[in-house]
Amino acid sequence: MADPPTLKPLVAVGQVTSTPDKELNFAICAGLVREATHRGACLVFLPEGFDYIGSNTAQTLSLAEGLDGDLMGRYAELAKEYGVWLSLGGFHERGQDWPTTQRIYNCHVLLDPAGNIVAAYRKTHLCDVELEGRVTMKESSFTNPGTEIVAPISTPAGKVLLRARAIESQCYVVAAAQTGKNHEHRTSYGHALVVDPWGAVVAQCHEGTGLCYAEIDLNYLHRIRQEIPVHSHRRPDLYGTVAATGLAPVP
Repeated sequence: MADPPTLKPLVAVGQVTSTPDKELNFAICAGLVREATHRGACLVFLPEGFDYIGSNTAQTLSLAEGLDGDLMGRYAELAKEYGVWLSLGGFHERGQDWPTTQRIYNCHVLLDPAGNIVAAYRKTHLCDVELEGRVTMKESSFTNPGTEIVAPISTPAGKVLLRARAIESQCYVVAAAQTGKNHEHRTSYGHALVVDPWGAVVAQCHEGTGLCYAEIDLNYLHRIRQEIPVHSHRRPDLYGTVAATGLAPVP
């Protein structure tokens, strides 16, 4: 008798409209996590600024917390309660240098189902935009750049890393998103999505707060890497590598 088919890991990708109201934002995100786990998702992605979007620099800095603060503690309890991985990126983090710098980090946090922080990546390339007469944003004016690249973490959906990125890296790319009017000075585009290793969009959110779902087909991913072995042609002697202790090499 043939073995029953193995279920593919299901991921849920969140789309929210964060505001300066941290309590409201948490309530909405917690509701999405509950909904996703009831659908069987093993990993839930929430977007950059899931904690809040400040209306100005002063407010953004005043609302920030450390990773050991109340808000991250509540997300850890949420992960533990529902037994789910949470990809939280990025969190407005007050680092250990906050007292001297008065600057924050844009920190992507990965929580395991026990509520442990298993990875924290601090954004190294900050976003500065100057569109004359339209948009001015200078993240570097109040945010410290991270100082290291964090190694991949093994999860039920593979290693957590848009269409071009998916193809060149031969991986699934998951992009949670902000949508709608965050405050009087900002409106976000939305269109949270999941892209497969061939660059095909396999899931995408509609307008408004919500979730989209995608199965992560690891057999399909491995087959693509075998048929077009771009990883074997990489030149780490030229640009270095980032490796995680205990993880098997990329097939």
